[in-house]
Amino acid sequence: MTISYNFDGRTVLITGAAQGIGKALAEFFVASSARVAVADRDAALLESEWGSARENVLPLTVDVADRGSVDAAVDTIVNTWGSIDVVVNNAGIARDSVVWKLTDEQWDSVLAVHLTGTFNVTRAAVPHMRANKFGRVVNVTSYTGMHGNIGQSNYAAAKGGIIGFTKSVAKETARFGITANAISPNAATAMVAAVPPEKLAEMTATVPQGRFADPSEMAAAVAFLASDEAAYITGVVLPVDGGVSM
Repeated sequence: MTISYNFDGRTVLITGAAQGIGKALAEFFVASSARVAVADRDAALLESEWGSARENVLPLTVDVADRGSVDAAVDTIVNTWGSIDVVVNNAGIARDSVVWKLTDEQWDSVLAVHLTGTFNVTRAAVPHMRANKFGRVVNVTSYTGMHGNIGQSNYAAAKGGIIGFTKSVAKETARFGITANAISPNAATAMVAAVPPEKLAEMTATVPQGRFADPSEMAAAVAFLASDEAAYITGVVLPVDGGVSM
């Protein structure tokens, strides 16, 4: 079997696509001939990265935590291109604090973007996938969602919730030709860049490959899960982490 990662004729929605992993994934899908809706709530950053006219790219300012914003974006995609075939739920934020200092806003905002956002986008897209008897949902979770991390109880709860959500959606939608999977990445994103140097050195030392991945290294895994060839894979969490989760 040869996997070409040719997404010609497929419509892909990627959230959090203005930077980091989301931007790298979008660039990959564009290069693989997909029609790509790049969504982010940071309108200025989205404009700076994707504002120039590019064939088969649709920039959308979207707050994934807001149902109306998501529904409007999905309607725009379907009205523009006629379908939505692949969704990558990548949008995320961090609001770190130990649990006894964690504020309501820090808790609510992290769960709203990660977990509720993943729900909002998936719920809006699945009816269109069902109608076409094809769909790929790829969610971005985290090692922290499975093992926890000091100062990140909100983030861990959200990412752990995404794992359970992914498996449930996989069971609900399998009979419609839809798969739902997740990746657990370990890439050099803006969140990683914000880590103090001494802490970052400690984190890097736990990676068997001795480094954080470039965001572009997540693309092959996501593309495989989104491909026709991965039709019999659903409900999995694929670590793309240099061996951290071993």
